[in-house]
Amino acid sequence: TIKFQTMINLEKKKPFNLSKAAPGLNKVKIGLSWDPSGDVEADADASIFMLNESGKIPSEGYFVFYNNLTSADGAVSHSGDNRTGEGDGDDEEISINLSMVSPEVIQIVVVISIHNIADGIHFGNVLNSAVRVYNQSNGSVLCQYELTEKFDGCDSLIMGRFYRSGSEWEFEAMGQAFEGGLGATVELYS
Repeated sequence: TIKFQTMINLEKKKPFNLSKAAPGLNKVKIGLSWDPSGDVEADADASIFMLNESGKIPSEGYFVFYNNLTSADGAVSHSGDNRTGEGDGDDEEISINLSMVSPEVIQIVVVISIHNIADGIHFGNVLNSAVRVYNQSNGSVLCQYELTEKFDGCDSLIMGRFYRSGSEWEFEAMGQAFEGGLGATVELYS
């Protein structure tokens, strides 16, 4: 069961201090949900880019997605690929143990992309898209970002990022959309 205790609906560029919302928080879960639009089956994918001070992925092991389910430091694990978005609840989940994140990683970027872009699918074909950040110890939703814009023609979206703020972690919703699928995002952070 999901408890909605201190949930906050995030807005773009508004940081949310996870450590203040849940003191002692070490384990979070990212939940992605979406629904297909009409007869079109959109395959949305959640990915994590763990970045160093240069804003780059230190090595391939710090890019977590459907073909690499665990980060090199063991801090991030992906539940696997959901290709339809059908059903209730989260369609893809990513668990993050913030206390295990490599010291060289200062940002953890959450990216949503459309896999079947060759079929002309984009975020305009996706309904009810949302990303939630859970406190994994008790299942409560700490914050969520609902994709209210359609982003027609765009197939990649930087939903938000965790970033170090001293000894604490904050989360910022970003909602930055562009074209080029997951490949374009990999080029951005490589």
